[in-house]
This record gives sequence, structure tokens and C-alpha cells, in this order.
Amino acid sequence: MVETIATPFLKTQSNIGIDLGLTDFIVLSDGTKVANPKFLAKLKDKLARAQKIMSKRSAVAKKANRKLSESSNYRKQKRKVAKIHEKISNSRKDFLHKQSFNIVKSHDIIVIEDLNVSGMLKNHKLAKAISDSSWSTFTTMLDYKADWYGKQLIKVDRWFPSSKTCSVCGYVLGKDELKLSDRSWNCPSCKSENDRDLNASVNILNEGLRCLTLKEPLVQGS
Repeated sequence: MVETIATPFLKTQSNIGIDLGLTDFIVLSDGTKVANPKFLAKLKDKLARAQKIMSKRSAVAKKANRKLSESSNYRKQKRKVAKIHEKISNSRKDFLHKQSFNIVKSHDIIVIEDLNVSGMLKNHKLAKAISDSSWSTFTTMLDYKADWYGKQLIKVDRWFPSSKTCSVCGYVLGKDELKLSDRSWNCPSCKSENDRDLNASVNILNEGLRCLTLKEPLVQGS
């Protein structure tokens, strides 16, 4: 095994907050929005058709009392299904590598929420979309690349109300004042109109820098 030693990137004097989403893959505190490519969703129909054909060929083989390993039609279709899965996986990994690399190269301090992704996957309505976005893999890539290239990844507490806090004046909405479907909201205090995700990313950055400055407990990328 050959150990690769990465050369640290030059400092950029730029810090960034990241809000992970489903409509947009990420929204950055500088206003940048990266669309969610939804690799699985784009190929789900093709995958479903291929799996249906594979299932039919499996049934035909079993009816003829042939082992699936002996059915050339089944094995051929199984390879087609595997290739679709591989295409989805490779496309997703390539996208995540490029996004994480560019963020680490462009910013010195990167702040993100410490999301409980495994818990969120229990929400059956969102599970497929969350899995397709691969938040955990993206965060892991940010973590080790920040370490490789001499940058810093900070994870703020998952309970920090990033979406419900006005990034202009600090007003915090009540428990039931912001629905998941609300993409923007007007602050009752300063009257600012807040884009939900951009507002969250700004708050995430500010909270990470605040905790870092005051040396308060937070989750550091390891």
C-alpha cells in the first residue's frame, strides 16, 4: 500500500457555512446554490424495468427447475441491473468528490450541521431522497479532505435552530411557526424576508465561528 501525502492548500481567508437540502443539494452562506442531481431518481424507471425483466427471467428459470446460476438469460439481465446501479453509484461519487474538493480548496473554515442522517432515514417519505443525496458520504469527504489539505471542518449541534433563526436580527420562530414546505419567511421582528436555506447556511456559519471564538463545545471534524 502506497501512502499519499497531500500538499496543504493555500489559505483563502474565506469561511463558509453549508446547509444540506433536497431541492438544492447544498446552499452556501455566500449565496451559492448547487442543484441536487438526483442520480437515482433520474434512472429509477430504467432500473425498475430492468429489475422487472430480471424477476421474470428468474421465474422462468425456477419454473423450468433450472438454477439461476445456470440460466444465461437471467445472468445476462442481472449484469444489466448491476451496471445501472454502478452508473448511479459512480456518477454520485464523482459529483460528491468534485463538490467537496472545490469547497475545501476555496475555504479555510467550513461549517456544517451535525445531522442525524440515520434517524432522518426513518422518515419513509424522505428516505429515498436523503439516500440519493448521500449527505453522510459528502460530510465524510469534507472531513478527510479538510484534514488532508490543512483546512478546518466544524459541525454545529443538530438542534441548533438554523432555519428558524433570522440571520439579520437573531429572532427565533416558535416551534410550529415554520413548516417543512415553507421555503421563505418574513421575520416578525426586523421584517427581513429570509430564504429558508440561505438563511440557515448563514446561521450555521455564524454559529460555528461563534463557538470557535468562544471555545464553546461543538462537534469538530476528525
